[in-house]
Amino acid sequence: MFDYDMPLYRPPSEAYSLIFQATLGCTHNRCAFCVAYQSKRFRVRPEKELFAEIDDASREMPDTRRVFLADGDAMALSPKRMLRVLERLYQKFPHLERVTSYASPQNLLHHKVDELRAVHEAGMTMLYFGLESGDDEVLHHIDKGATSAEMVEACNRAHQANIDLSITVILGLGGPKNSERHAIATAKAIDAIRPKYASALTLMLAPRTPSFEEAYNDPDFRILDQIEALKECRLMLSHMQSDGITFRSNHASNYLALKGDLQKDKARLLQTIDRALSDPHSPLLRPEQLRAL
Repeated sequence: MFDYDMPLYRPPSEAYSLIFQATLGCTHNRCAFCVAYQSKRFRVRPEKELFAEIDDASREMPDTRRVFLADGDAMALSPKRMLRVLERLYQKFPHLERVTSYASPQNLLHHKVDELRAVHEAGMTMLYFGLESGDDEVLHHIDKGATSAEMVEACNRAHQANIDLSITVILGLGGPKNSERHAIATAKAIDAIRPKYASALTLMLAPRTPSFEEAYNDPDFRILDQIEALKECRLMLSHMQSDGITFRSNHASNYLALKGDLQKDKARLLQTIDRALSDPHSPLLRPEQLRAL
């Protein structure tokens, strides 16, 4: 039924969602740490082709409740086109409860709040947003294509449109030299965004062209070790002051899985990190060989 254009990526929380590739690749596709769509040229899938796939899937899986729109940023679709896609999905899947997608800062900044609100009212419930860092120097090194202030503004537009946000940050992006600044600035950006969910990943490098080291262009950069990564996570958490954020670090790249609601569970989360830091052989820690992208 599906003839996916591989590779195909989705957030961990969309493991049980039906996935449709509304677009292929990523409009930016230059982030120094990312290998996801290097093999693809960005394009919007023909509407007729996508709708035929939706129609076929609705006959096979009529009870579908969750849909994720791939690839890297389906929000690159024009608002009118996205509205047609959402209308088709909710028409064909009568039990559909939510539709989600990745979103880039460039795409959100390209849309007006009224356009995003219309997309939300048509059924786009949540967007996954890669903040990566709140530090502009780090963002420049990784070629994110947006400043911290621009990303906060992009997310605020989604907030004004009542779209929930799940944002990700990457521990270790600044290396040891910029670790403290990266952690504190990222906490500040998360506080300014106030997402429903905030998740931390830990930097792991995969082969790409150009390599991360070439793209980052900092001879002093190196990957954080386990202790350094845990300390950076602790520093970031300790500086986060906003309430109502569910924080997670349960991605396979992380050394320590955490989950809690800020600020209610903040003390417990920090204590868990301290316990792991005090015992390098703690069963709480994920062995290096089990970490993965």
